[in-house]
Amino acid sequence: MDHSRKKSPRFPSLSLGDALEKVQRVYSQQRLAAAVTDVVAQHLGYKSANSGSALQTMASLRYFGLVDRPKDGYLAVSKDYETYQYAPDAGLRHALLTQFLKTPPLYADLLDEYLGELPADANLRYDLIQRGFSPTSAGAALTCFRRSVEFVRQAESSSEAPTPYSSEPTEDAGSSVESNPAHDPIGEAQPVVFRGVGVDKSIEPRPQGPDGAGARGTAFDQIPVRLSGGRKAELWIPVPLYQADKARLKAQIDLLLAQDEEDGV
Repeated sequence: MDHSRKKSPRFPSLSLGDALEKVQRVYSQQRLAAAVTDVVAQHLGYKSANSGSALQTMASLRYFGLVDRPKDGYLAVSKDYETYQYAPDAGLRHALLTQFLKTPPLYADLLDEYLGELPADANLRYDLIQRGFSPTSAGAALTCFRRSVEFVRQAESSSEAPTPYSSEPTEDAGSSVESNPAHDPIGEAQPVVFRGVGVDKSIEPRPQGPDGAGARGTAFDQIPVRLSGGRKAELWIPVPLYQADKARLKAQIDLLLAQDEEDGV
């Protein structure tokens, strides 16, 4: 009897939302330039590209088409991701999100089979097992697939893509499939809205952010910031603000500063 174990089909070990958050870290460091995988892994928070977690993460970015492999041992952020990042309208951003979602062959097959109306988890898990997945791998693939589909649907129902949900990476984090529901629930991304204004407003918590951003009960702190030339801005910060949120905000500000330096501002 042959007791050899058949490997499960390849699939992203991250949801699309998590993958977008991680590729942004690489993009903020090297834009579209190719780098050796060890350097890319370090941008992602790993010591090197030799750990299983680092390899799974980089493979997942490739499965979604977020990074390319120009030659062996090198990775570069894809032009499609940069286009998504700076797309001027929600329609183009959503079209690119849909493209990323359908890039993994497994995801494209499932979406074509079910026409976007996914069955119950038990039926979908059975389908994955019939496709060659082990029961454990089927559960992991199912979780990432559902989160990815929900992320794109959430983006479609809003004017811009939601903030990807992701916990900060650690060397011992293992699989990236699981998240902390208390801090980062699926489909409950907390938007942070920056709005330029010409007058000061009082600083006090509000039950609802600008343009109805907190319609589901999210509380916001409204913080005025003085800018050059007598201008002012308001930061709408969700309460509570988690450590992962602060890291994303800092990464976005660092990216803006880097762009200004390149443009000679």
